[in-house]
Amino acid sequence: MKIKCLVIDDERLAREYIKNYISKIPELELMGDFNSPLKATELIKKGDVDLLFIDIQMPDITGIDFVRSLTNKPEIIFTTAYQDYALEGFNLSAIDYLLKPFSFERFFQAVNKVIDKLGSKVDAPDQLPLLPDQSETTYADSYLTIRADRKFYKINFNDIKYIEGQKAYVTFHTNKRRITALASLKELEESLPKNLFIRIHKSYIVAIQEILSLEGNVLEVDNLKLPVGKMYKEDVMKIFEV
Repeated sequence: MKIKCLVIDDERLAREYIKNYISKIPELELMGDFNSPLKATELIKKGDVDLLFIDIQMPDITGIDFVRSLTNKPEIIFTTAYQDYALEGFNLSAIDYLLKPFSFERFFQAVNKVIDKLGSKVDAPDQLPLLPDQSETTYADSYLTIRADRKFYKINFNDIKYIEGQKAYVTFHTNKRRITALASLKELEESLPKNLFIRIHKSYIVAIQEILSLEGNVLEVDNLKLPVGKMYKEDVMKIFEV
């Protein structure tokens, strides 16, 4: 199921900016964009909108006053150039508050909160959209390079303990630090050296050298207990030559 969304902003360029970001995320379906909240009232009243991207300072009515007036509220993400309204926005149970100009990465973080909240209705994709200025993850013989927090990180295979998938993100747990980035766990599974790493669960890839024990469907990795999924159990058992 798609998340049906609207964009409301009195500035045309701002609407185009957000619409471009929306087009990069498969889970979102744009239902329309308006330069005034009043023009979107009927559509929202019908209950055909799951998510509203709305500016705060607009001529006819502020975004905050408009949201406050709604009886059938969709999920709300405020988009504004003014940070002074953040507290008031969150008091209206907004899912997030984006301060213009915001990057696609920041936009996607906000949308991912909606995906998590509506998780029973929406399936997150295995393959993520790339940021406009993001290079794909690259692999060498002994390390990979990935972009996160506007930086490029070189992560040595020998430093990785395990990799945790979190919907649209992955977190590399290493000997030195934790790094969270937009990446595909499926792509990592296919690209990492098979003699060094193994997928044990829909949410975990572990370094084989870090595995300590297996008890039932629980794998001990670096003194942590991680679950083993049914479809991965047979491959995990092979490590123990059982």
